[in-house]
Amino acid sequence: MHCINLVKDQCTNGASSFAVSEWIPRKSTSRQTKVNLKAMEKEDTYTKDGTVDYHRNPANKTETGTWKACPYILGTECCERLAYYGMSTNLVLYFKHRLGQHNTTAANNVSNWGGTCYITPLIGAFLADAYLGRYWTIACFSSIYVTGMTLLTLSASVSGLKPTCYAKDKCHATDAQSAVCFTALYLIALGTGGIKPCVSSYGADQFDDADESEKKSKSSFFNWFYFSINVGALIAGSFLVWIQDNVSWGLGFGIPAVAMAIALLSFFSGTRLYRNQEPGGSPLTRICQVVVASFRNYQVKVPEDKSLLYETADADSNIKGSRKLDHTNDLRFFDKAAVETRSDDTEGTNDPWKLCTVTQVEELKAIIRLLPIWATGIIISTVYNQMGTLFVLQGAAMDTRVGSSNFKIPPASLSIFDTLSVIFWVPVYDRIIVPVTRKVTGHKNGLTQLQRMGIGLFISILAMVAAATLEIVRLKIVRRHNYYGLEEVPISIFWQVPQYFIIGCAEVFTFIGQLEFFYEQAPDAMRSLSSALSLTTNALGNYLSSLLVTIVTHISTRNGKLGWIPDNLNYGHLDYFFWLLAVLSVLNLGAFLLVAKWYTYKRPVGTLR
Repeated sequence: MHCINLVKDQCTNGASSFAVSEWIPRKSTSRQTKVNLKAMEKEDTYTKDGTVDYHRNPANKTETGTWKACPYILGTECCERLAYYGMSTNLVLYFKHRLGQHNTTAANNVSNWGGTCYITPLIGAFLADAYLGRYWTIACFSSIYVTGMTLLTLSASVSGLKPTCYAKDKCHATDAQSAVCFTALYLIALGTGGIKPCVSSYGADQFDDADESEKKSKSSFFNWFYFSINVGALIAGSFLVWIQDNVSWGLGFGIPAVAMAIALLSFFSGTRLYRNQEPGGSPLTRICQVVVASFRNYQVKVPEDKSLLYETADADSNIKGSRKLDHTNDLRFFDKAAVETRSDDTEGTNDPWKLCTVTQVEELKAIIRLLPIWATGIIISTVYNQMGTLFVLQGAAMDTRVGSSNFKIPPASLSIFDTLSVIFWVPVYDRIIVPVTRKVTGHKNGLTQLQRMGIGLFISILAMVAAATLEIVRLKIVRRHNYYGLEEVPISIFWQVPQYFIIGCAEVFTFIGQLEFFYEQAPDAMRSLSSALSLTTNALGNYLSSLLVTIVTHISTRNGKLGWIPDNLNYGHLDYFFWLLAVLSVLNLGAFLLVAKWYTYKRPVGTLR
């Protein structure tokens, strides 16, 4: 009778025994399944890229990160860029008209300050990756930034601190007043050092690499990040420049100061929603350890079976905040740093200057592989920087009137069309180009980061061709009508719009591609440093542009010639310089294609490819 409760129609002893034996394991399996399901649910609840919340607990995917955290970061970037460009765009005129500096002195001071703004990110990036983390680096350096902006505003508006003016645009500044102004500016330069390399990386940290849907959104984030930069630049280049020229410098600097305070407030407002990567210790120390260990083991033979190379046994790497990296076959010399020797076994403890993990070796390899790609970004930065130099000179030699009115547009203001181009192309790329190319290529982002950058490099060539062609047309008009003595040749400055618009398009492809590429391909614990490295191409682009102008001027002015870029461009050949940049851009594109072909992508263990 007992067997009736077990299995119907099986009432023999043997059947009863069979029924019980079958029934018990099924019950056990059901319990195990529930346990496994709970474990899987718990695992899916948290990110797998090592990020933590503001309490330093594993980041809950439903409560932190993704697009719900990004508005605060994008708002911070938009306000910070508004503050930066609102203060820097017209700075050369402030030096000239308020501090009483000569043109060359004012230009050099702006160049030196601007170069510093792109060098200090190396400091901020190092601190973020090694000790502070991106959140606290942004918070601390933003506070310095606000202090500098406030001091700059006071130096332009408070009696005793501001220069004494005795006529319009004729002022005198004491040494003390100039010192206050430059102290404020270099505080701002220091502040940018902690923001520029960290904000884009911090925004990307909000998306889990191990989650396919979040990984797709990460690529879209970089598009909208660059969009927010240009929204801030658009407001600064139009509204704030007018305030400074027509109302007052105090108000013109005060509004950017308020914008920077709003940026800091916006950033802190999202604290509870952020995902944070833990700092992994000094990346420079780890790099040096691999180099030293490789040379110390230069006689050691690397085993054919790469699984024999040294790595930590547990799931996590020994680098805090970093996932393990798979071994790659290039740059094999550095694999020697991960070969265990008899002395390592005898001593029992591993000397990090003699034995490194595979992940540590791959960190160094990843940075080395980035360098050729990084180098190809210098030429396009040189092209980009023509908007603030030779494009302005070219525009100043054209008719700057708007229509038939007497209103004249400042030649530098045409850079607004570059900004408008970016604002136009970002949504087009994100909403149209990506979905269309995704269907063709099958890649989750439509185009790979390297393909995107390559297209941008090609488009930048067209910008130089457009600028050179326009200059040829302008010079033909000069020669045909003997306009050599005219300051403004009767050809509308708005013919420059295409070259500005094309550069804006190139930015959307190359510069945004660079942001994403240097973030994705950098080791987890070196992402801020990698972003800072990409920013240095802008500084080097400035330096290369100056060097090219110096070389060209030296060569083209031999034997008493006026050269390519004389004071009166009607006697020069500015088009030759643009053609030179076009040729260099073609060669640079060729080098990029070769480098990109042989590039080996970073391979985190257990993440999506």
